[in-house]
Amino acid sequence: MGEHDDAGRRSRRRKPAEQTPLQRALGLLTRREHSRKELSRKLSARGVEPAEVRSAVERLAGEGWQSDERFAEALVRSRVSGGYGPLRIRAELATHGLGREAVAAAMATFDGDWTETACDLVRRRFGPVGQGDMAQRRKVADFLIRRGFDGATVRAASQAEADDWDGTA
Repeated sequence: MGEHDDAGRRSRRRKPAEQTPLQRALGLLTRREHSRKELSRKLSARGVEPAEVRSAVERLAGEGWQSDERFAEALVRSRVSGGYGPLRIRAELATHGLGREAVAAAMATFDGDWTETACDLVRRRFGPVGQGDMAQRRKVADFLIRRGFDGATVRAASQAEADDWDGTA
């Protein structure tokens, strides 16, 4: 068993067969959920013809392999666990070509409280925030706004955290 045998074995290996657009799309969906728009964009970027892209995506959606609803729900869960607020999540869902109803339905799957989510995020990120430490409270507010929480939630979370650590709550 010398070098000759290894070289002979290598030359007998078959080249992987070119994947069909349907196989490519299915390969993407087995890794994670994709929206129709995202799946179409990825297939087009891989050189698949537009008609084949539409056909593959339609077939996979029709057979239940691709679902914008499932994608949206998974994205909401992922972003909430990542510390993002409703404004940011809604905006991201909209970039995937989902309609208002689909976005609203996905957002309704979150059964938590946005203010409590923001408070938990502040506790983990900043620790104690004192009532008198206005610079720290501004940092907290700016952080929550960047994360996509609305003004009322930001005020409630920064006030709640200040009260909790000040001992007045």
